[in-house]
Amino acid sequence: MVDRQSPLEPDYHTGSHGNFEHGVDVILSETRPGSILQLAAWPGEEKKLIDAIRKVTGLALPDGAGGGITNGGRAAFGFAPGKFTVVDEAEGLAQAFAGVITPAIGTITDLSHGRTAMRIAGPKAEWVLAKFFAIDFALPAFPLGAGRSTNHHDVFAQIQRSGADQFDIYVFRSFARSFWKALCHASEEVGYEVH
Repeated sequence: MVDRQSPLEPDYHTGSHGNFEHGVDVILSETRPGSILQLAAWPGEEKKLIDAIRKVTGLALPDGAGGGITNGGRAAFGFAPGKFTVVDEAEGLAQAFAGVITPAIGTITDLSHGRTAMRIAGPKAEWVLAKFFAIDFALPAFPLGAGRSTNHHDVFAQIQRSGADQFDIYVFRSFARSFWKALCHASEEVGYEVH
C-alpha cells in the first residue's frame, strides 16, 4: 500500500475524549483503504456493470441506488442510478476492473487519492450522524451494506452502513480535516474514542 499522509494527522488524537466518565458510546477512526473507485454505467448497461463488480470483487451487489454489500475488506454500494462506489483494502482495484468494464459498459474513476475514509461505530453512531445529515439512520431504513450520498453544508459525503452500529464515511480529502473536527465535536457529549 502506498503510504499517503493522512489529511487528519494534525487533528487525529488517539484516546478517549469528551464526556466519557460513564463510558464511550462512539469510536472514531480513519480506515485508509487502498482503493476507492467510482463506477458508472451508460444507460441500459447497469446490469453488466453490476455483474462486473461481482466478477472482480466477489460482491453480489443488489440492483438499485442505495443498495450495497460489505464483507470486511471489500464493499460496494449504489449511490445514484447506474453509479457505484467500490472500496477495497488492497490497492490496484482500478486495474482489475480495466479489463472487465469496457468503454461500451461504462467508466472507472479511481478516487483513492482524492477521498478520505472515516469510520464511526458504537451505540450512539446513528445519533451523532443524525446531527449532520437529514437521513433516517435506523437499521430498517438504512440496512447493512446500504449507502447514501449526501452533504453537510458544503462537504459532500458518501456513507455506507458497514455494521449493525457502524458506518464508513467517504469525504473529499480537502474537506476531511474540517469534517473530522466537526465529527469529534459532535461526539463529545456521548464520549468518544479515537483508534
